[in-house]
Amino acid sequence: MRRVTKIAAAGMASAALMFTTAACGESSTESGGKEKGVGLAFDVGGRDDHSFNESAARGVDKAKDELGVDAKLMTAKNNETEADREQRLSSLAEAGYNPVIGVGFNYGKSIEKVAKQFPDTTFGVVDSVSEGKNVDSMVFSEHEGSYLAGVAAALKSKTGKVGFIGGVNNALIQKFEAGFVQGAQDTKKDIEVFPEYLYPNNDKGFNDPAAAKAKAKGMLDRGIDVIYTAAGQSGAGSIEAIAGKEGTWAIGVDSDQYQQPGLAKYKDSILTSVVKNVDVAVFDLIKSVEDGKPLTGVNAYTLKEDGVSLATSGGFIDDIQPKIDAAKEKIVSGEVKVDEQPKR
Repeated sequence: MRRVTKIAAAGMASAALMFTTAACGESSTESGGKEKGVGLAFDVGGRDDHSFNESAARGVDKAKDELGVDAKLMTAKNNETEADREQRLSSLAEAGYNPVIGVGFNYGKSIEKVAKQFPDTTFGVVDSVSEGKNVDSMVFSEHEGSYLAGVAAALKSKTGKVGFIGGVNNALIQKFEAGFVQGAQDTKKDIEVFPEYLYPNNDKGFNDPAAAKAKAKGMLDRGIDVIYTAAGQSGAGSIEAIAGKEGTWAIGVDSDQYQQPGLAKYKDSILTSVVKNVDVAVFDLIKSVEDGKPLTGVNAYTLKEDGVSLATSGGFIDDIQPKIDAAKEKIVSGEVKVDEQPKR
């Protein structure tokens, strides 16, 4: 079916992710049937990025546990071409995986092209809108979740200075920046917000923890005491730097980073995370294919349906939760329209 819809995600597992390296090829047990299960292609970073890709992987794990499907997971490398991505997607479709899902906006054009070549296979793409009768485009309201992060940052900052670190200066990550800046400034008019990026147009920005660590240290040295990082696996470097300075806070992205085992030693410095429920979208698509009613069209996961949310793990925002809830209600009701592009 072809449609534009908003999917309810409330009550389902929280999550979501943002990209790094690893060679193509971690695979699970493959079934012997005509369709082998789900084929999922990560962008750079792979499933262990503690963020965006990890969230998509949780959707596959849930499908394996609850639906009994098998899966093959493949991962992109830095500086890939369209041909590289097309080959990865085609290999999954040719092998009989259905659905085939590309995680990240970089797969947008590739999905559109490959889906035409395999009309009987359902394809999914996260963070991009791709044309095709057999394509599910999963998009999220990152700016709305980031607005709430801005509210939290402004209320928790003691210096009146908060920072944003983006992995790559592109339209998608600018949505995170725009919402964060607006939320902080709507909460405290005199708050100073400092947005910076790791790279202007290189996907390595999602796979360079050292660069994020250095960027965060520079911000901390300037008195910035709350830093929101939207940079996939790079964010681990930022969180590490923040954890090394008492009285400062990190805000995670995509997954609830307080809950990530790989970041456990830093969790007391993670104020909250903007959770993007990529796992919910991935599971929704897999289940729809299993049910014989594949999702297609543009499916939007918004703040209203809990497609994005602000994590409460650790209890660090309990004291300001009423103000965060009030801000959420203004967005949901339409009283506040959140910017999708920074006002520079």
